[in-house]
Amino acid sequence: MEYPRLDRTRFKIQSFQEADDQHQYWLTKTPVERLQAAYYLISVAWGFDINNPPRLDRTKFSMRKHG
Repeated sequence: MEYPRLDRTRFKIQSFQEADDQHQYWLTKTPVERLQAAYYLISVAWGFDINNPPRLDRTKFSMRKHG
């Protein structure tokens, strides 16, 4: 199985000041806004439409009944 390779051209080297500025910026956002941004990045990484996410493949999971 071949794993996807990391495209290192998609990253920007930041100074400590720039990284601190980014950190301060995200601290000004509400937790909901931060989660929305994270969900957007996940949708881009996995290649699905953010408004139409893929359904859970229920064949991979099973439910156990306790009793």
